Amino acid sequence: MGDVFTMTIDGRGVSSTNTMPILNPATEQMVALAPNASDADLNTAVEAASAAFTSWSKLPLEQRGAYVDAMGQALLDKAEMLAPILTKEQGKPLTASQREIARSGDWAKAVATLDVPVEVIERPGLPRTETHFLPIGVVAAVVPWNFPILLAMQKLAPALLAGNTVILKPSPFTPLTTLKIGEILRDVLPAGGMNVISGDDSLGPRLSSHAGIAKISFTGSTATGKRVMAAAAQDLKRVTLELGGNDPSIVMADVDVDGLAEKLFWSAFTNSGQVCIASKRMYVHDAVYDRLRDALVAIAKKVKVGDGMEDGVAIGPIQNRPQFERVKELIADAKAKGHTFALGGEVPDGRGYFVPISIVDNPPEDSRVVREEAFGPVLPLLRFSEIEDVVARANNTEYGLGATVWCADDDQAADIASRLNAGTVWVNELQGISPFAAFAGHRHSGLGMANGVHGLLEFTVAKTFFGAKATPAAIAG
Repeated sequence: MGDVFTMTIDGRGVSSTNTMPILNPATEQMVALAPNASDADLNTAVEAASAAFTSWSKLPLEQRGAYVDAMGQALLDKAEMLAPILTKEQGKPLTASQREIARSGDWAKAVATLDVPVEVIERPGLPRTETHFLPIGVVAAVVPWNFPILLAMQKLAPALLAGNTVILKPSPFTPLTTLKIGEILRDVLPAGGMNVISGDDSLGPRLSSHAGIAKISFTGSTATGKRVMAAAAQDLKRVTLELGGNDPSIVMADVDVDGLAEKLFWSAFTNSGQVCIASKRMYVHDAVYDRLRDALVAIAKKVKVGDGMEDGVAIGPIQNRPQFERVKELIADAKAKGHTFALGGEVPDGRGYFVPISIVDNPPEDSRVVREEAFGPVLPLLRFSEIEDVVARANNTEYGLGATVWCADDDQAADIASRLNAGTVWVNELQGISPFAAFAGHRHSGLGMANGVHGLLEFTVAKTFFGAKATPAAIAG
């Protein structure tokens, strides 16, 4: 690529003598070298964020919102330059990278309009109370590789708006676009308010356990989330964890199969299935099972899989080799157990981490391909005939991130949705999230909330005053 990528610490570009190669998952060729942050780099970033917190946290909310809005606009202005970098390091099609950058900019601008509430309670016979929500301090924002820019903005924008300063750490597999955004934002945000550091697998634990970090916002696997929580427990850091999911979709007998098949296909296979809220298990009523299976297979055969920089590619590779090997192993297990593939199931040799679209035809409920989150283009289709049975099967998981119900009868759809154990349930809607609506995982899918006012308050601590109105000085204290 030829570009030089530097970290952003205290408003300055910082390089490193220790670097790590970043590979294009479609070609397995090196895209660029990224800095591998040292302990000294990390300490300097924490010190810069701590120093900047004093002035940043005292800015009026409206002024912080203006900065966050400007941050979003900067992404929109530079989207054409950023999108190819994202495709080359992440693998997704160029059009998908363009959408992610644009949505990230729009997301930040939407968050900038949120308000940090003040809760006043006046009840007869009780003292008046006034609760304010104050910034915590230095926030570590730890971002995965599947949607590295959108997920970064979902942490960075509310953390800054709430009055915190941030150290943003991208995945070691996809740091380049984030580093470039850090470079762009040096001219937008005050020095030290937003720092970007990159590094190998050792950086996450060092950041999570650093005594200067007050809050960790993490998105990633459940296993890693548990380690983050353990590290945070040493000095009682606050944490928000958005973790894995094995989201069920329930397709009832009364749906329009022909009209719905395209939506159902992309609910499972967008971003090569590397979406936390993708349809991971699709339960289809017996009455429409065969028709829908055949329709999904027909769509899959028309979809071009390949290098995201090529015209017409709709599905790219798995982002990295470890995940590629995990998906291959899951497919191999399904084949070894004799499960039937309606499509796919053969991973070709060759360059790039490509897994063909694979649809497993009604495997057993206890099979690995059903019980485990593939996080790849592998979808088990499962038959059902009774509502009680499918609800029980859908809920039979340690996860609880999202679920979807497809049903022409609105009352029945709402009844089924109310019985599903998940933080978000979509009814006749493709999976999507909003900067104005809370997003949370149940059970092993996470801790805390993201997005909307509830997500904004995750980046605050409460301070309650009894019997008097708070003064500005008291609120800041």
